[in-house]
Amino acid sequence: GGLAPVFPLPGEWRGKMDEEKAYSPSGVFAYLELLEARAYEAAVKQEEMEQQEEKLARLKARVQELRLQRDKLRAKVDLQQQEQPVKEGAVSNPAPPSARAVLEWKIKSLKAMLQIFYLTGISGKLSKRGVCFCISTAYEGTYLDSYHLDLLTKPEVQIYRHSVPIFIPLQQIAKKYLQTDIKRFLSVLSDHLNAYVGRRYQADQLQEHFSGLLKGTLQRNSLCNLLVFNYNVSSESKTFPFNVRLLYGDPCCSLPTEVVVSCTPDAPASLAETAAAHSDLFRRVALHKAFRSFSSA
Repeated sequence: GGLAPVFPLPGEWRGKMDEEKAYSPSGVFAYLELLEARAYEAAVKQEEMEQQEEKLARLKARVQELRLQRDKLRAKVDLQQQEQPVKEGAVSNPAPPSARAVLEWKIKSLKAMLQIFYLTGISGKLSKRGVCFCISTAYEGTYLDSYHLDLLTKPEVQIYRHSVPIFIPLQQIAKKYLQTDIKRFLSVLSDHLNAYVGRRYQADQLQEHFSGLLKGTLQRNSLCNLLVFNYNVSSESKTFPFNVRLLYGDPCCSLPTEVVVSCTPDAPASLAETAAAHSDLFRRVALHKAFRSFSSA
């Protein structure tokens, strides 16, 4: 006869075997192979996530180390300039540097800056016209999009072409920092881009993995700094919709500054506490992680 099973099988497997009135060895082995494959996939995914987290932690540590070295060098240069005595017979008002000397100084500064920014997600290379930058974005260890920026350095620093989205305030940032502090310009622009892709990534993850909880479609604008959606919450054997409005007032932040969670007037009083708890969670953690905690609860 057939082999008797020594472990419980899922419903769909049991139903199929009951119809056949027998447990075949090939069916048992096929189920074991399925479990083995799923366990292997889960282990590979977990290992990849751990490797990404370790790599991100190393990069953050290296960035902090470079920043400390930069600050020390700046302080040392400032101190030397303050203490440097005027040489005997030196001219008190030296002649202004030549155009070639200024250009060489700019090139040297750009090379040093490229080296510093490399591990912060900003890389670049010198070109015939000036310098080309690439700003790579990531969220929680997941690398997302890259944006390019070509700058001209003569006769003054200006943007030649770029792939920055139109809704990022590039011109405002350039007007404020580009001519006076190019490092600050790139840093602020990188903050805007990383915050934007972080908000977009959260909305995408919510739609991809928790569409079963959503009621209707998630509404968002281009910058993803305003999200409106509904999701269902069960109470007393009934389902009630929660309406959510998330406003991201800080363009450089991927967490909302204003959260409104409301339910229908006929909902039980206990759901008001649930709405308040959900509102607090939306302020503190990523959107898809908040929903993961809802579904697990």
